[in-house]
Amino acid sequence: MYSFISSFKYLPRWLVFSFDIGMVLFSIVLSYYFFERVGNRFIIGDTILYATIAILSVYSLSFVVFRTFSGIIRHSTLVDVLKILLSNVFSMTCLFIVNFICNHLFGVKIFLYHGIFIFSLFTFLLMFLLRLFVKEVYDKSNTRGRIKEKVLILGDGNQAISLAQALSVERPKRFIVKAFISTTNKISKTRKTVLNIPIITLSKTLHQTADRYDATSVIICDRELDNKKLNEFINDCLDNNLKIYSAPIIDNYDNKNVSKSIKNFKIQDLLNRKPIQLNFEKLSSILKNKVVLISGAAGSIGSEIVRQVVDYKPSKVVLIDIAESPLHDLSLEIKSKLGDDIEIISIVCDVSNLYFIEKHISEHTPNIIYHAAAYKHVPLMELNPKQAFITNVIGSKNMADLAVKYKASNFVMVSTDKAVNPSNVMGASKRMAELYIKSLSQKLSSEENGITKFTTTRFGNVLGSNGSVVPLFRKQIREGGPLTITHPEITRYFMTIPEACQLVIEAGSMGKGGEIYVFDMGEPVKIVDLAKRMIQLAGFEVDKDIQIKFVGLRPGEKLYEELITQEATTLPTHHPKIMIMKEEKIDYNVISSSILDIKDNINIFDPSNIVLKFKQIIPEFISMNSEYEKLDKK
Repeated sequence: MYSFISSFKYLPRWLVFSFDIGMVLFSIVLSYYFFERVGNRFIIGDTILYATIAILSVYSLSFVVFRTFSGIIRHSTLVDVLKILLSNVFSMTCLFIVNFICNHLFGVKIFLYHGIFIFSLFTFLLMFLLRLFVKEVYDKSNTRGRIKEKVLILGDGNQAISLAQALSVERPKRFIVKAFISTTNKISKTRKTVLNIPIITLSKTLHQTADRYDATSVIICDRELDNKKLNEFINDCLDNNLKIYSAPIIDNYDNKNVSKSIKNFKIQDLLNRKPIQLNFEKLSSILKNKVVLISGAAGSIGSEIVRQVVDYKPSKVVLIDIAESPLHDLSLEIKSKLGDDIEIISIVCDVSNLYFIEKHISEHTPNIIYHAAAYKHVPLMELNPKQAFITNVIGSKNMADLAVKYKASNFVMVSTDKAVNPSNVMGASKRMAELYIKSLSQKLSSEENGITKFTTTRFGNVLGSNGSVVPLFRKQIREGGPLTITHPEITRYFMTIPEACQLVIEAGSMGKGGEIYVFDMGEPVKIVDLAKRMIQLAGFEVDKDIQIKFVGLRPGEKLYEELITQEATTLPTHHPKIMIMKEEKIDYNVISSSILDIKDNINIFDPSNIVLKFKQIIPEFISMNSEYEKLDKK
């Protein structure tokens, strides 16, 4: 029976209307016998048939006027109850008026006046109880055989209380909240419970508290936890088979779908960054009604820059990438989000092709350029130094030169921590691009020529980017392992993609030009710890269900990445997560002529020649775990 009931998505409106009319008829009978028992008559005289027709006509009209049948009963709310109440008050008033008219014009009363009130009260209660009954039956059919999770909510602020309140009225129920856990250790004596749920402090470990309340899961709802404390809680949960969920910060939970907003805890949540506060007014003044061009727009970073930039209402956004399908997908996504509010231009083009890239820039004359196009995979670029140079160096030079030629006001280049003391071709190519852009900015500044403000942004790995370690680990976990790690001691800095792109956009609005901005990446993360966490969060045991395998460092790979050289210093900015790296002045003529020398001879140079030229331009470029180590010994 329950499976039959749950197969209905909702009751048809005509059926709800019929049920309500049935409740009216039942209420007539109930009222009639109620007054009979007390020695009176609800319907006076021999007018039962006419009275019933009058009642049904009035109530049918009121149901249509107030649309009491239009809601989905299993999702009934106070609004639906109010509709029922208003329809009954309306009907009661109409019956009073009919009774009054008949009494004064014809000298005949149809109903007892107080009988009309009692009858209307019965009708309201029956209609209300009908909806409660349908909701309960549907909930029973939907939750039959399902076990509700007993959870602790980590946090006791407004967000946690709103979440618990939404979960308490959700139908069907997924969670039963057993307790709030205060992380402040400051609980008022008059506030020990909220919503009849206790608020407690942790006198023992989290898993012991869960055992005490018979809870099997924890929902993390406190975004003010510091990273150290959060990691302690996560380790405790994972080591003791407690499920972990995260709840987003939402001002008003949708009571019908609140469970959908509660997600399994993800590895990105372990970074526990506080939301980045951007200077919206300043960014809006820079980007609003401007033409913005993003190269590498279909990549992980480029596509997120696009998603964030359109929020500031530029007049036109030009998307450039060589990857056709991802660019097409991004274009459809942005257009479906914006409609015709912003003009979106998608161009398939290689930034190293000066002729074509100039054709497009001259046509659209962008005010702001975000240059994110680059080859980024270290092992691949170690095998293809020519392509690393053509795209990462020549592509960046082309974009920067054209920004000057066509008078773009801002040019922002996305760089990488691998450009610091590079140990591989990819990092060296990005460092060479940094040097060119900085020297170009210094040259223009000294000549007081040009209006383009150049900015370089440098940060580490982004969680979940294309080809990065997190998607790889997810794939390996789905396949049953093993998770492959190059070295047990390898560490990396991590940011989330939205966080990195927010800082790129913010940095692009700062400074006078020529700065290299370094982002605060937090503490470095050991990759082996990351792998273990991901295995546990997926519900498996490390080395029992899924193995971890060390495969050795890849060509050009470091154990530890750096954000600045030991010799360099940094200066603070108005944003606590962004610093300026101070460097010596760079000779534009030397850098430019060196780049052009490689470009002119690119077809006759073999890979070793190109890498050797890199090392001559960038003395700190020392190859690691690479065939090019021999070049450092000369």
